[in-house]
Amino acid sequence: MRKLLLLLVIAALACKPAFSEDFPYGNYKLDDMSMKSYAKDPTANAVVLQEFGKSWISSNDGLPLIHEYHVKIKIFNSKAFDEGNVTIPIYKYDNNSFQRVRDIEGMTFYTDEQGMVQRSVLDNKKVIIENRNKYWDLVKFAMPNLREGCVIEYKYTLESPNPLTFRDWDFQSSIPKIYSEYEARIPAYFNFKATLRGPYKLTKNSGDIDRDCFQVRGNKCDCSKLVFVMADLPAFIKEDHMTAPKNFMSAINFELSDYINPYDGTKQSKTQTWADIDRYLKQQDEFGSQLRKTSLFKEKLPEMIAGKTDDLAKAKAIYVYIQKHIKHNNYTGIWSLNGIRKTLETRSGSIGDINLSLVVALNAAGIKTEAVLLSTRENGVVNKLYPVVSDFNYVVAKANIGENSYLLDATDAQLPFGLLPIECINDQGRVISLDKPSYWIGLKASQKRGQTYLMDLTLQPTGKLTGKITQYSLGYEALEKRKAIKKFNSLDEYVENLDEKMPKIKILKSNITNLDSLDLPLSEVYEVEMNLYNDLNASRLTFNPFIFNRFTENPFKLAERTYPVDWGAPFESRVVLTMHLPADFTVETPPQQLSVGLPNTGGQFITDYNNDKNVLTFSHVIKLNQSIYSSAEYPYLKELFNKIIQTEKADIVFKKQ
Repeated sequence: MRKLLLLLVIAALACKPAFSEDFPYGNYKLDDMSMKSYAKDPTANAVVLQEFGKSWISSNDGLPLIHEYHVKIKIFNSKAFDEGNVTIPIYKYDNNSFQRVRDIEGMTFYTDEQGMVQRSVLDNKKVIIENRNKYWDLVKFAMPNLREGCVIEYKYTLESPNPLTFRDWDFQSSIPKIYSEYEARIPAYFNFKATLRGPYKLTKNSGDIDRDCFQVRGNKCDCSKLVFVMADLPAFIKEDHMTAPKNFMSAINFELSDYINPYDGTKQSKTQTWADIDRYLKQQDEFGSQLRKTSLFKEKLPEMIAGKTDDLAKAKAIYVYIQKHIKHNNYTGIWSLNGIRKTLETRSGSIGDINLSLVVALNAAGIKTEAVLLSTRENGVVNKLYPVVSDFNYVVAKANIGENSYLLDATDAQLPFGLLPIECINDQGRVISLDKPSYWIGLKASQKRGQTYLMDLTLQPTGKLTGKITQYSLGYEALEKRKAIKKFNSLDEYVENLDEKMPKIKILKSNITNLDSLDLPLSEVYEVEMNLYNDLNASRLTFNPFIFNRFTENPFKLAERTYPVDWGAPFESRVVLTMHLPADFTVETPPQQLSVGLPNTGGQFITDYNNDKNVLTFSHVIKLNQSIYSSAEYPYLKELFNKIIQTEKADIVFKKQ
């Protein structure tokens, strides 16, 4: 849930003054030192005892944004020692304008062997700055003398040269918090709005007027002094099948609407529209200018589309050409950093280099194609209300052919035409065209994750099970399987590794087809031998028919999940087992037949069994028809997997006649 807070309205409530201040540094409480666990979450490995943040726009030259952070954390056991490894990202606008961290202090309180509380002080000489890329550095330090039961406390100040990007505040984190408080002080020159994100309400929210707090060239103004508090916050537990945690964690986010320039008094509107974004992108050398360079493909096109007569065939040929001729250099982003000309010459480039080249090549061939900006699953969801280019970190192509549109990403040689990486299936993308306004499109998987196993096996008098196993992989399952196979130097090496990972199954012969035919299902056929029993003299034998991809643990463990389950794509798994028994054996305990479904045809688990003389046929199907399940549907999904796990534990019992 998101709520819009109009900060200046809150600030006007001066009748509710805000008594906000940081807590003292360098002190400890005996109760904190003796705490063995957190009563409201006994499973927690650590808990934030107190957290305070404060941000304000300074009157100093350049009007820097100052952010102070102070936290005290109780560590119960060694699993939480990572809380003592602190990383502070700092953004580099350019060589002369960048964020910087100062006034770092840290202290660890611990109880020695004699039961006395000791202190270890952070040595500032051990604070390091690590270069991550051209835009980011990381300030890192490790709290000293960590041990189970200790309390760590640290504080620092972050100074940013950009006052127009106010500091957000994350209330929730991976460990619970007893108390978290944030103070924002905003001069009247600046009009910010804030969004409260996440499922939890503020414990306290107050506003006050700080008189004459800001002064530029002798001109003074008041400030809105705003305080936001949350208490007794549970940990955000990251579970499988979700997008970026920051989409769902409780936080306050700030957006600038407009401001008055303190130096000349002119009013500036900072809230961009999508028309502003369109105009900006089309003017950039690393984006719009590159999209106009269709002439670069004039000489290459005949080679790329030789023998192709219809647009779809031409598009596929161009797509494969770009895939094979330009290697991704592992840099992600929307910009063509090298430029298309250099990208073609060096055969290497970023996401932007490669996919903008694809857009231009398709347009050069007369196939109407647009660029699509998106944010990957780990990067978070784009804020549609407040357009910002930096929200996007990926670009793909949208080829419009006849009545159909195809989303294309040529950066991965294993991606079939029309299938986006699962990391790109994240809410919506913004379509950017040179000749019309931008617009949103849904980012949905064009194929499901599908797998089918066909097993035809015979129980031999020796106790061995022999026969053939055929596996078909489709969509995202085929993509992942092809990548796994391509990591090996040869198919023989892959099969040998597969054989080693299955000690009870010996692969006698193999045949893998359609490895490079990306539009077709990947087929794997294995002749196998399984050593199940020493002999068949026992009166009863047991056999578990769930040989492959058996669920042994429910991926959904939370009592309540406050965010959706997002698979990225629908899923379907089918297994059909045909088993031939010796003439003197029959089935005493067959597998359970059942059909369990999710509400609103959201999914199904089906098992079926048939026995004809000495041939038994068993099948089971798991279908998840939706890419996304809401938090309200979570209990049903969790129970479905409980039923799957329970069913897959059951053995078939054979009896000697």
